[in-house]
Amino acid sequence: MLNLSKKILVAIDGSPQSDKAAEEAVRLATGSGARFKSKVYALLVLPSMRAPSFTDFFPSLPDTERPGWEEKRKRIFYVVEKAASQAEIPLASEVVYGDASEEIMAFAEKEEIDVIVIGSSGAGRVKRAFMGSVSTKVALHARHSVYIVR
Repeated sequence: MLNLSKKILVAIDGSPQSDKAAEEAVRLATGSGARFKSKVYALLVLPSMRAPSFTDFFPSLPDTERPGWEEKRKRIFYVVEKAASQAEIPLASEVVYGDASEEIMAFAEKEEIDVIVIGSSGAGRVKRAFMGSVSTKVALHARHSVYIVR
């Protein structure tokens, strides 16, 4: 049987590109109609924490345990939470640590995501040529459909 409800993963980081991607992910979820409810997963990937060395007497706290984290989290997830709430689309928010492209693809595999929505990097040609962008890596290596929002 054809499954019209979709699992949509949107990668967010609080940038204008990720806000556009969040709005587009919710728009895609509403396209399946009220009868076939799609679900949006908002994923924030923070840089992996440096392993403490023997010279660290007081290792630094992860971002999610630092003072002010809750306010920062609200700001980053604001657009996707507001859009999903207004459209009455189920939303799951997740914060993970690691390499952004690897974590996005791993999450998509784990949750059996149908489509990954991600904002374009906005990086210039030279920077992209040397470092690559998260959206390019995900588009080239993900086993799922990838929708890049400009």
